[in-house]
Amino acid sequence: MTDQIELNRLFWHSRRGMLELDVLLVPFVKEVYPSLDPEDQRRYQKLLACEDQDLFGWFMEREEAQDPDIHRMVRMILDRVQPK
Repeated sequence: MTDQIELNRLFWHSRRGMLELDVLLVPFVKEVYPSLDPEDQRRYQKLLACEDQDLFGWFMEREEAQDPDIHRMVRMILDRVQPK
């Protein structure tokens, strides 16, 4: 399991200051991230290194991430909140 210091760090990096991103990323890091396998945790950390404008475009489905790792993580987060 991920240690609490790392989770706290990720929580603060997940707060982007843009409501649309915060409502997706903050609950994800709190509720899902600890149970992800190490490779998906690495992907989430990679996602956090992206620019807010890119994240916004991907999460609003105006664009698709070209990086397969980022694309997978965006889909995982969106699938969690969108009705099927």
